[in-house]
Amino acid sequence: MINSNKMTSGNKIMNSSKVKNLNCKKCSCGLCCTKIKDFGVTIGKTEILKDVNLHIHCGDLTAIIGANGAGKSTLLKALLGGIQHSGHITFASGNKKNINNPKMGYVPQKLDFDNSSPVSVIDMFAATSSSKPIWFSISKDVRQKALESLSLVQGEQLIDKRLGVLSGGELQRVLLALALQPIPDILLLDEPVSGIDQNGLKLFYKTVSNLRKEYDLSIILVSHDLYLVSKYADRIAFINNKTIESCGTAEEVFSNEKVIDVFGVDWNKVLVDNNDREDY
Repeated sequence: MINSNKMTSGNKIMNSSKVKNLNCKKCSCGLCCTKIKDFGVTIGKTEILKDVNLHIHCGDLTAIIGANGAGKSTLLKALLGGIQHSGHITFASGNKKNINNPKMGYVPQKLDFDNSSPVSVIDMFAATSSSKPIWFSISKDVRQKALESLSLVQGEQLIDKRLGVLSGGELQRVLLALALQPIPDILLLDEPVSGIDQNGLKLFYKTVSNLRKEYDLSIILVSHDLYLVSKYADRIAFINNKTIESCGTAEEVFSNEKVIDVFGVDWNKVLVDNNDREDY
């Protein structure tokens, strides 16, 4: 679990395709909304992002799309506090007070490890929840909390399995369960289903959708799968030319000429393909 503490205020969203003022809706969680204003990232002499403005409500799944190298993952890492940035990020509660340290859960694209390692799923949970070396013992409390988190992703049966024998989908569900311990205010998913088979893909997205509804989470998802994005995302932000050039519903974004130029697809095609893929 990673916390961020970069707090200043920002009161409206701006993007180059549309300007929309969004008022915070009532929410049942501690965090009401996240406002990103005049946000930029420069590494060395290379400007990666500039003038990024985005407003994310609790309970919303916001998908970030764009070509490879557009800065999507950089945006997530900057939100996590791993990369310095310009501009402002404001986290506000339901009573409009700023939150200094919202809980952030993060699921990376993949986890690099030695497949022959004897490390198991419960070992990973123990290592992240206790300061004691895991080879001494794993307490009943740690095991119970691990089972509770795994149950949220339909993964209780994975608790004693070695990481090296897990399928791609199973491993990503384990990483998602880890990101949910404790339940975060914001869940960041950086292309979490890359290389996963269709069954694993379907289960992962349905699990994330259920979590959003159950816990009123703010979810930011980086994805290349326009079909799944159009089905599950409340709003889509298209990053191009270092900034957000289109932001709105799937129909609005996929009808944008710049999005069509990058992906070679428009809303009508996405809609037809989704109707043909009802198994999602």
